[in-house]
Amino acid sequence: MRKGAFYAAATLALATASMPAFAAETSSQPAWTAHLILNARLRQEWVDQTGFTQDASGLTLRTRFGFDTPAWKGVSVLIEGEIIAYLSNRFNDTVNGRTTFPVIADPEASELNRAQISYAGPQKAQVVVGRQWLSWDDQRFIGPVGFRQNDQTFDAVSVSTGDLFPVTINYAFIDRVHRVFGGDHPLGEFDSRSHIIDARKTTPIGTVAVYSFLLDLRNAPALSSATYGARLTGAHGGLSYRIEYARQSEYGNNPASYSVGYFRASADFSHGWWTLGAGGELLGGDGANAFQTPLATLHKFQGWADAFTTTPTDGLHDLYLRVEARWMRNPLGAPIKFKAEAHDFTSKEHGKDFGSEIDLSAGIKLAPRLSVEAASAFFDGGAFGPADRTKIWLATTFDF
Repeated sequence: MRKGAFYAAATLALATASMPAFAAETSSQPAWTAHLILNARLRQEWVDQTGFTQDASGLTLRTRFGFDTPAWKGVSVLIEGEIIAYLSNRFNDTVNGRTTFPVIADPEASELNRAQISYAGPQKAQVVVGRQWLSWDDQRFIGPVGFRQNDQTFDAVSVSTGDLFPVTINYAFIDRVHRVFGGDHPLGEFDSRSHIIDARKTTPIGTVAVYSFLLDLRNAPALSSATYGARLTGAHGGLSYRIEYARQSEYGNNPASYSVGYFRASADFSHGWWTLGAGGELLGGDGANAFQTPLATLHKFQGWADAFTTTPTDGLHDLYLRVEARWMRNPLGAPIKFKAEAHDFTSKEHGKDFGSEIDLSAGIKLAPRLSVEAASAFFDGGAFGPADRTKIWLATTFDF
């Protein structure tokens, strides 16, 4: 759908939300009320990066507001706006021209974040039409990039068969991608004709899934790709595990010709108040092209410093360890959640040293709707890696 058609659909959704048909059918039934959406996140971010004459410092406030109607005969409507405002802006937001500062990719914005009509069918089947979040699996390939202040949203039609059949099938057609960089960035939106699909089934050894991501990004042809893969995820007692393989090649109007692989294996063991995990991820490269995931929530992978949001052409090998813990009995009276990760990065080809990283975070929910988090990332670039950088975040989130 083009922009005009999409906003027409949003207007229709608003009109539908006010129709009296949603009112209670009898006086004995409860009155129809919508669930209000209000989410505010105030965050301070600091970045010290080699190669820049000044450190970046940004205090930003992200506010989401809207409503989500209760279902009527399975149909519900969600409308949500979003505003990102600066309280201090000594940073490069990718569109303000402050190139002497490192990037903090949180540009100012006022926009329609989501506008969708959903139908919830029997056995968890669902259809969603409009501007929406897409969060597939653990967001390694498709995600809303929730860490940044501006969400990544999709003008799309998404369908899930739920439990209607022995195999669950999920499909989405993506017409446009609204990226975290906002509409003022040259690639703040992807004009898309993309199809994504997966099929999954629970077996005695875990959930087996096969998937296909056919990304046809008309205004970014070099990122258009066809990815086919399979994964196994499961858990036994306190042990959870994952193994995954995929293959990616050019698609759509991509002028390149390549075929590169992807492999991932991980295991986590949880006991009481702590979790210990280890794993490895390999994104292939042939010296000219590499395995890319442009629609992923990239901050979750390869370190929080975001040194590898684009895979180097020689590919990337990431070995990591992580620890999570909960401090239950503390003076604040609420559990404090701690997390630490360590990464070692090398190239897939030739074993070049790309560097290492340590990530740390701590968070606490001070009230049912109020939480606070502090996090940091320390990336030490290797002989062939990106520039050294240190990032620190302090955030407070209110969620109604």
